[in-house]
Amino acid sequence: MSDILKTVHKTATGLNKSGAISKTTMRKFDTLCLTTVHEFGPEQIQALRQRNNLSQPVLARYLNVSDKVVKKWEQGLSKPKGPALKMLTLADKKGIDAIA
Repeated sequence: MSDILKTVHKTATGLNKSGAISKTTMRKFDTLCLTTVHEFGPEQIQALRQRNNLSQPVLARYLNVSDKVVKKWEQGLSKPKGPALKMLTLADKKGIDAIA
């Protein structure tokens, strides 16, 4: 999250607590602050893994999937989705320690 977005969210939180903005509006601000998920191709997954000096089985443990799944992702036989995709996005943006 950018510094500007953090400041806007903090201000919105204060306005919500004081009753100046509704819970619905606050939910919209909360949604804006979520990490945007994007698709990962085989090369991106392999690059993320290698950048962090991880084997396929170790990356699989970080993501709570099987090493066979990571292998299929890197071969382009399947694509990450759901929680694994979110965790890959977080690891890519914030580092592997963000999901440890």
